[in-house]
Amino acid sequence: MNDLLRVGVITTTHGIRGEVKVFPTTGSPERFESIEKLVLVSKKEELELEIERVRYFKNLVILKFKGIDNINDIEKYKGAELYVDREHGDKLEEGEYYIADILGMKVYTEDGELLGEVRDVIETGANDVYTVKREGKKDLLIPAIKSCVLSIDVENEKMTVRLLDGLLDL
Repeated sequence: MNDLLRVGVITTTHGIRGEVKVFPTTGSPERFESIEKLVLVSKKEELELEIERVRYFKNLVILKFKGIDNINDIEKYKGAELYVDREHGDKLEEGEYYIADILGMKVYTEDGELLGEVRDVIETGANDVYTVKREGKKDLLIPAIKSCVLSIDVENEKMTVRLLDGLLDL
């Protein structure tokens, strides 16, 4: 299990006073108001930053970090990802999982046959879809619905699925 959960990606700067526009990757963007500290991960470094101010613009969150007061200090972090500690993650209902826990999970049929490993989670309007990487075969797309996904065991990184008719033919 990952100790950090991604909550956003810096898209660009906003103004000249060190603010950034962030594309939220969390289900509730307003949660940035209750987050005190974030971990910024760029290609070159990892920083712990404290949020000073939160605003919203269309589908983006505008953040101002304490101690970063100039566009030149923040510009180099375009494209950087923002994370929170797992303990500060959204509270999950029963049957809900963090995407970070699903990625890399081994996927088995209800008969115990290994299908592959979850490589991506596609978030659609109705339900998520798990992309399963299979050895020497095309990727398999499995809808995250109860009739397909029978169980998810986060501790053992194992998912058991029922393949609906025609799913392997796609």
